[in-house]
Amino acid sequence: MAGGAMAGGGDALRALLRAANALLRQRRYRAALAVIKGFRNGAVYGAKIRAPHALVMTFLFKSGSLREKLKSIAQATYTHSRNLAYFVFTYKGLLAAQGKKTPFHSFLAACIGGWLVFGDNNPVNSQIIMYLLSRILFGLARLAVDKGYIPQPRQDPFPLLAALVWGTVLWLFEYHRETLQPSLQSSMTYLYQDSEVWHDVSDFLIYNKRTDSNKAAFLFAVC
Repeated sequence: MAGGAMAGGGDALRALLRAANALLRQRRYRAALAVIKGFRNGAVYGAKIRAPHALVMTFLFKSGSLREKLKSIAQATYTHSRNLAYFVFTYKGLLAAQGKKTPFHSFLAACIGGWLVFGDNNPVNSQIIMYLLSRILFGLARLAVDKGYIPQPRQDPFPLLAALVWGTVLWLFEYHRETLQPSLQSSMTYLYQDSEVWHDVSDFLIYNKRTDSNKAAFLFAVC
């Protein structure tokens, strides 16, 4: 009896999978299904990108209990995953609604999606926009060369770019720190400011900053 029920359940599942696969092969639903899969891919990619980054940044630079840190990681991951899923859904949905795909249609659909989904000025959105901005500038520079708007460089301009970028960011950090994005401030403080402070071997080589707990652990280890 139980075996028959299990077999019946398996048959129902196989029938459901066959029906789903048949639906996925229907060309008339392809545009709508592409929007749905875009939503899925946006959610998965956002989580895969944000979770490791949030994990490292939270445990390196944020204080608080383990519960608070895990909550912060989960919240940042959820926000990135949700926003990217919403954006892909909006962008592909608008393109499907417009029908014919042209450069202007792509630009307009992405502008609308960016305004609606990423318009809130929060840390996650800010990092995403800055990430995209740097790649846009590189892409536009290459496009300008390809189109002949600017001449092909005789030498690789990357060393000059690297010098200007690092010179500018350290100047901003040293003299106008408040203008930099908070996570960049934290990273640069760790690298360039915290390295100016130490009391003994414990916070010179083992720990970045001396606290009562790690000082006690160090003294216990050496004694």
